[in-house]
Amino acid sequence: MEVNLKRIRKHRKYSEEFKKSIVARFEKGEFSVLQLEKLYGISNITIYSWIYKYSNFNEKDCRIVEMKDSNESKLKELTNKVKQLEQMVGQKQIAIEYLEKMIELAKTELNIDLKKNYSLRQSNGSNRINKK
Repeated sequence: MEVNLKRIRKHRKYSEEFKKSIVARFEKGEFSVLQLEKLYGISNITIYSWIYKYSNFNEKDCRIVEMKDSNESKLKELTNKVKQLEQMVGQKQIAIEYLEKMIELAKTELNIDLKKNYSLRQSNGSNRINKK
């Protein structure tokens, strides 16, 4: 027995608000067309048609082309920036630990309390006290 299967074509309707929100996310640079396509399961042709229709930056007779390389280079640039910032945080943490150790050594070895509470009134220890 043979079964005759037909493919049911899915036809979805999207609200105008949804279309505009997709275009806005693209214009803000949050997502590329490829990322939006994967995220929402909408073909890139559909997304580009929405961009042509609803974009604030689209000029008449002008075509928007998104370069894959630009997204990849942007991702690499951001990854390098994260690495640099992590390195800077690490260096600052080492400096903080070093200074805390120096304060501790000053307190134990030299009896100097560098974490004094300076909000108290200072004493007049250097002035001579007249004895009667």
